[in-house]
Amino acid sequence: MEIYKSNSIKISGTSGEAGDFSGYRGVCVYLETDECNVVDVGFELISEGRKLADKLGVELSAVVVGNNIKESAMEAFQYGLDKLYVADSPVFSYRLDDIFSRILAQVITGYKPEIFLAGATWFGRTLIPEVAAILKTGLTADCTELAIDDKKKILLQTKPTFGGNILATIVTPGARPQMATVRPHVMEKKKIGVSKINYEDRVENIKIEPSNFKTKYKLLGVDRKLNENININDYDVIVSGGRGVGGKENFSILKELASLLGGVVGASRAAVDSGWISYPHQVGQTGKTVNPKIYIACGISGAIQHVVGMQTSDIIIAINKHPGAPIFKVANYGIVGDLFEVVPMLINRISSGKPLI
Repeated sequence: MEIYKSNSIKISGTSGEAGDFSGYRGVCVYLETDECNVVDVGFELISEGRKLADKLGVELSAVVVGNNIKESAMEAFQYGLDKLYVADSPVFSYRLDDIFSRILAQVITGYKPEIFLAGATWFGRTLIPEVAAILKTGLTADCTELAIDDKKKILLQTKPTFGGNILATIVTPGARPQMATVRPHVMEKKKIGVSKINYEDRVENIKIEPSNFKTKYKLLGVDRKLNENININDYDVIVSGGRGVGGKENFSILKELASLLGGVVGASRAAVDSGWISYPHQVGQTGKTVNPKIYIACGISGAIQHVVGMQTSDIIIAINKHPGAPIFKVANYGIVGDLFEVVPMLINRISSGKPLI
């Protein structure tokens, strides 16, 4: 028998020869807002951006776009921000990607940051590719790790690929800015400033000419579906169910356990795709990334696509009747057993006032 050695995966691209980027300097973060409030991923990226900026020895800035959004954005200074650009106008009252992309492109073109970061939210995933297209630069979406190459001083952008089975590190040597979106709750937000300091001298208001931001869309109204606006990231305890739950009606015992613990119900993609629970509860690569204090996985096998969305939880408890289930590899505590026997036992134990662990 003859054995041949070969590379299992080979990805070829352009040579990526770097041009003259001497005019580009600094790290800039897009602070996305929702109803005048900066969403958490913005502050998480300020904390991460601070590390990158310090590594490069450059300024950390941020840009916020909206109507009456300055007050909320000022909190970013407490996370290490150096400079804030504010595009505040009634024309930005609603998050419409065609006009938001134009103002972001205007700010980036004017101030030329070498790195631009944004959250991989539902809006960010629509908006930021448009900005990258306008600027004719690269974009790495859904990153889970960012770093600076010590020698080349370029941004290393790491993200799951091939269905989450491989981590790829991507660079953008041939264009500026280097752009990346990061999934919410992957980076840690950490305040390092003093809230009583007056940061007004570090704020620059962007001049807005409304005629330049006419939209091709006609907004007919905003419809928020009842019970669909739940944010599972707001809870310290998440009790998630997977294919092993077996049906929509069986989620009732998970809801009971979650209620006793002051938490919320989560789910794997398999459970959501089966119609057993709605999408806002989905955890994983195609759902939400969560990091609660306690994550209880019930009947979830532990596919990498799900694990990437919950592996940063403080304590992971897995309940599965299959001892070889991959979920046990990431769990702090594992219970091999039928969830329909184990979960009621946990409910009885907690109801009696006894500790869970």
